[in-house]
Amino acid sequence: MIDPLSSIVTLLQPKAAFSKVVHAAGKWRIRREEIGNPFYCVVLEGNCEFTLKGEESIYLTAGDFVLVPEAHAFTVASSHPLALTEADTVPIKTAASTYFVGEAEQELNAHLLIGHCQFEAPDSKILVSLLPKLVHLREAKRLTTLVELVIEESLAQRPGRDSVLARLLEILLIEAFRTKMDTPEVPSLLVGLADERLAIAIRKIHQDVSQSWTIDELAKEASLSRSAFFQRFNKAVGCTPMEYVIAWRMAIAKDLLRRQKYTMATIAERIGYQSASAFSSAFSKHTGQPPSKFLLENNLAVRASYIEFVSE
Repeated sequence: MIDPLSSIVTLLQPKAAFSKVVHAAGKWRIRREEIGNPFYCVVLEGNCEFTLKGEESIYLTAGDFVLVPEAHAFTVASSHPLALTEADTVPIKTAASTYFVGEAEQELNAHLLIGHCQFEAPDSKILVSLLPKLVHLREAKRLTTLVELVIEESLAQRPGRDSVLARLLEILLIEAFRTKMDTPEVPSLLVGLADERLAIAIRKIHQDVSQSWTIDELAKEASLSRSAFFQRFNKAVGCTPMEYVIAWRMAIAKDLLRRQKYTMATIAERIGYQSASAFSSAFSKHTGQPPSKFLLENNLAVRASYIEFVSE
């Protein structure tokens, strides 16, 4: 059986962007406006508060781990933060990838590992929408070790660094998400996988994306009635079964298009469409552009990245 969680994380193509060690003292507040990239934080010592815009603040203590797959606006602050009228704290660099925030004359009250990464996949929003908005785990020793390895590898500049970082980030994300499955909350893929019957159907979808699945067939795999399966899936995952099937097909299609090794007819067959025209129509409806335009834009993006690389 193909593991849906692993296949989604692999397709996201995580890439390390920035990681740092933060020491904090006294009153402090770091507020960030991001562009939707993943953010993660581990508290090694002390405590602090983390607030994702639109959500309740979370009190973090030593051993806590937080992951936001798509961060836009958030705040990390001391437990007794600055007044809202006071300016945000400016981090001071003290060593390579190490920063101090707060009041120098006060005792340290937090030791954090903070990191950002990027999802290289152009369809990342589709995949991220299937994941939890926020992951908060306590006593996350394994995740702490993984974050430490990411930071160590980022600083080392050894051969194969980018490949090692990509694999470490994949493991970090999978570990965070599968641990979160033990405490599911809002609808997401993790809630679906935590349901034994829905998990069977989800794995079947990932195992054979070329299969022309119907709700009746998926309900039979899950040993549920059609209506019970539809309602249970929609409530758990946050989308209908067929919306999930199409989203996964399009994610696979984009990956195959980027590789530039397959004809439209071959891609259509591999993801469950009877012809290239049927695939093109479905792709255009789902993404807002035909496969040919996506392929052209992807080629231009790759070429721009290469020019930037050789120019450095």
